[in-house]
Amino acid sequence: MASAAEQLAANLNFAAFSKATELKKRIWFTLGVLIVYRFGTYIPLPGIDPVALAQVFQQQQSGLLGVFDMLAGGAIGRMAIFALTIMPYISASIIIQLMTAVSPHLAQLKKEGEQGRKQINQYTRYGTVILATLQGYGIAVGLEGAASGMGSVVIDPGYFFRATTVITLVGGTVFLMWLGEQITARGVGNGISLIIFSGIVAELPRALAGTLELGRQGAISMAIILFLTVMVVIVIMGIVFVERAQRRLLVQYPKRQVGNKLYGGDSSHLPLKLNTAGVIPPIFASSILLLPITVANFSGGQGPDWLNTVTAMLQHGQPLYIALYAAGIIFFAFFYTAIVFNPADTADNLKKYGGFIPGIRPGQRTAEYIDYVLTRLTVVGAIYLTLVCLLPEILISQYNVPFYFGGTSLLIVVSVTMDTVSQVQSHLLAHQYEGLIKKSKLRGQRR
Repeated sequence: MASAAEQLAANLNFAAFSKATELKKRIWFTLGVLIVYRFGTYIPLPGIDPVALAQVFQQQQSGLLGVFDMLAGGAIGRMAIFALTIMPYISASIIIQLMTAVSPHLAQLKKEGEQGRKQINQYTRYGTVILATLQGYGIAVGLEGAASGMGSVVIDPGYFFRATTVITLVGGTVFLMWLGEQITARGVGNGISLIIFSGIVAELPRALAGTLELGRQGAISMAIILFLTVMVVIVIMGIVFVERAQRRLLVQYPKRQVGNKLYGGDSSHLPLKLNTAGVIPPIFASSILLLPITVANFSGGQGPDWLNTVTAMLQHGQPLYIALYAAGIIFFAFFYTAIVFNPADTADNLKKYGGFIPGIRPGQRTAEYIDYVLTRLTVVGAIYLTLVCLLPEILISQYNVPFYFGGTSLLIVVSVTMDTVSQVQSHLLAHQYEGLIKKSKLRGQRR
């Protein structure tokens, strides 16, 4: 009986999808934009020697460049026009959110609704251009100083190369930012997240083939590969379970009389996610810890002794690296949760609309109770993020597994997939409601 019911539901969903013309247009538009993005990751910057660049990147891919190359879908390894990918936009968004907590002007804009949100988005775009310009200039200078056995990476270094590199990289980032906004408005899912998701997924076959090749050569045993496969499946199941987990606080609304009618008396829930911070904590923690390694790689091992010592202690799998990585994830989980969720504002909104949590006095006591529950949820979420990110990290360090099988990449892929599927289901549900409304109108006209 259960299987027959599931089959019937699947047939109804398929039938609804086949009739949802608007949804199909949105999906095709999203796929077309992502294809354009993938083409851009193969267009190289002008004035670059690809052979020398490949050798230099091979030496430095264990550092920060390896992580960002994973998020950029291989664009950094090819030094493409989308090498900066969408990361400056994400960094600018996080900076604006952090400034919202300390800037009265931004805090006021955040409370002004749609108009304030548009102004904040405009500030985020300005910040994206500034960050992309700084990062593009840094990449240009770094490329001019990089060299391999085949010679310099830059064919003709100088101010012209720096100017063209900065303009190209900034233009690529702004174009990706625009594409992401177009996907969000005219496609399916969050455009920025889908761009990062597509970059990771597009490089997964190459990473899988490289891992199997290591197994064929004997560098990794087949038992390790099977164990890795089982572990990835278990981690994905754990991510799905935790990302869907919520703590629902019961909210009740009192009854009120308007004229001769009695309204209200309803109850709802305030959902608090187990992992409010999402994938931000591991990205920030890994970026900070891998910075000394990248600096040492650029210096060619000729830097100060303390830098070489710190670099050796922060290699993958080292106890200090694991301890600091875990501490960074936990810190940023609490810090980012405090930024994106304000218990005082939530309590004020509940009080404004007459809602209250049973047994808790509205106002300050409600804010304290929400903060109490949220803090304990964040503890569990931080432990979950730490375990998900550290278990693959140990395998990467011990068996030379690509970054694409790390916890950060799995978090991004699973989270974006769940969000996109949820939006598709919402579109299908809205289409079904529209069909019911049209049928009811036709019946009314016939009568």
